[in-house]
Amino acid sequence: MNLQKKLTAEFIGTFWLVLGGCGSAVLAAAFPEVGIGLLGVSLAFGLTVMTLVYGLGHISGAHFNPAVSFGLWVGGRFDGKELLPYILAQVLGGIGGAAVLYLIASGKPDFELGGFAANGYGANSPGGYGLTAALITEVVMTMMFLLIILGATDKRAPAGFAGIAIGLGLTLIHLISIPVTNTSVNPARSTSQALFVGDWALGQLWLFWVAPIVGAIIAGVIYKMIFEKKD
Repeated sequence: MNLQKKLTAEFIGTFWLVLGGCGSAVLAAAFPEVGIGLLGVSLAFGLTVMTLVYGLGHISGAHFNPAVSFGLWVGGRFDGKELLPYILAQVLGGIGGAAVLYLIASGKPDFELGGFAANGYGANSPGGYGLTAALITEVVMTMMFLLIILGATDKRAPAGFAGIAIGLGLTLIHLISIPVTNTSVNPARSTSQALFVGDWALGQLWLFWVAPIVGAIIAGVIYKMIFEKKD
């Protein structure tokens, strides 16, 4: 597949992930008459990924996340020459999704930016969790997400069900970790919201790059060493 087509798919996929997932938190979860709560936001993130695994996965592999690209590269499933272009496309797609979300949300007369679904720890954690808890959460959740992805897309796995496993896996991860960090496991998603919030969100953004990538790399090493079929 042509690299430009892959990058376009990654841009669109990450755009949809941010608009769908963060949009559910900023627009629907905050709307008192139909507030969807933690479960609804978790499902929204899972559904965005599930829909585009089937919609665009055959074009780019449906990464939509720099940590996923790193994990697949370490796991031997992704060409390292495409790593940086993929990450750039993902970050730009996320920013595009956040920009559209901002334009929609700011159309309300009493709009206040607030946290804008940004990720944080300490005073900026939804549940008041500190740096160590946030770091552990993001590393472990991303590690498990990559193990799900690597396993579900293995040639030995049942064909056609990877999108369901990946989408439901991301839903479960959000159910666990929204109270801790507002759930990142995706540096592009974190960057897109932090750019609009600025201030504390940019100051804490480093964790939401470092921890997911570390978790993804650990998963790639584990899968390649232990679970990958040896020829």
